[in-house]
Amino acid sequence: MSPFQYVVISLCGLVMLLDGFDTQAISYAAPLIAHEWHLPAQLLGPIFSSALVGLMVGYLLLSPLSDRLGHKRMIVGATVGFAGCTLAAAWAGDVTELIVLRFCTGLALGAACPSCVALTGEFSPKRLRATLVLVIYSGFVVGIAVAGVASGWLLPAYGWRSMFWAGGLAPLVLVVLLLRLLPESPVFMIKRGVDSRRILRVLRRMDRSLPVGDTPTIGVKAEGGGKRTAPANVFTENRMLGTFLLWILSGVNIAEFYSLQSWLPTIMSGLQFDNATVVTVTTFIVLGGLAATVVTGPAMGRIGPYATVAAQQMGGFLFVALTGLALRAPLWLLLAAALLTGACIVGGMNSLIALTTVFYPASVRSTGVGWALGVGRVGGILGPLVIGAALTARWPASTVICAMGVPMIAAALAALMLARRYGKRR
Repeated sequence: MSPFQYVVISLCGLVMLLDGFDTQAISYAAPLIAHEWHLPAQLLGPIFSSALVGLMVGYLLLSPLSDRLGHKRMIVGATVGFAGCTLAAAWAGDVTELIVLRFCTGLALGAACPSCVALTGEFSPKRLRATLVLVIYSGFVVGIAVAGVASGWLLPAYGWRSMFWAGGLAPLVLVVLLLRLLPESPVFMIKRGVDSRRILRVLRRMDRSLPVGDTPTIGVKAEGGGKRTAPANVFTENRMLGTFLLWILSGVNIAEFYSLQSWLPTIMSGLQFDNATVVTVTTFIVLGGLAATVVTGPAMGRIGPYATVAAQQMGGFLFVALTGLALRAPLWLLLAAALLTGACIVGGMNSLIALTTVFYPASVRSTGVGWALGVGRVGGILGPLVIGAALTARWPASTVICAMGVPMIAAALAALMLARRYGKRR
């Protein structure tokens, strides 16, 4: 890899980090907003959900536009969009304005992520593609953690608006770097008939041995992408079954993640765990997801992406169940279970994005990633509702957590079906 490729991938990772920061910022600002505006607790739900709904719409409807506009334009435009909406939220005067702005923020965030993943995949060597996509998508989780650290410093000193100032100004600074340093997708330029000399300049920044003065004919090696880049191409070229299986994987993983994030702190508080322990356990889940990147990326390259994801999903079933049983066990066992659960659930989400990048050719990669994430958000909405219904029905807390692991079996079977159907495909 050349330094130029590292720059491209780092810029995509920074966009993902700010994506995570702006997604999470409202969670820390909301209590202060409710206090200042005298809001009842039930009004916080629509504020929280508006950005998530916007994300889902952005993934499903806006990500296919990158195949028409180009990944660079989509990333820059989306970054300007979520920066502007986040800044505007600092001046919101009522709940309606804030909900609309958070929805628009989610739209832009949902447009940025698939293009960042697709561009990273395009500028990565095939042997490192899964690992590097894992790394930049982990930036989203890092951004969530950075938002927590920043809130502890900003909120007491400057109030809730400071979270939106930080979340809006940082992307605007990054836009300057994106305009200067981020290249357009070579595949997009080739398909749009851009001058070969302009494409060659980008390719030479990856490989200095390419000729300088010639004007060669540049094409895309056949990869099953077809000549058109219509969204329907995620179902063509024998990809329909794989697309639906990837959607199952995405829905289950995102449902598990949001169910744990939403309900585990409440369940632990109800079992008389102190706040420090609750924070530690939930932090271990995030740390487990980040640590898994070190293992799963190389494993996807060595033993195959499908087998790695299948093993991770089955591990999720086991370790989520272990977390439920460990609620009555010594703290060290609960922390170990939380760490391993994060490696399989949070790490599983990241691995799924890497698998999606490997599965789809460059011509439809952004659409494939965006639709997988968009459909997965449906699981993110339904999962916490199902857990809430189980708790309302007075299921024991440990039983609820153990039951949360059961859908991971379906995800593991979906990954095994992918391996059997597509694992030997070049």
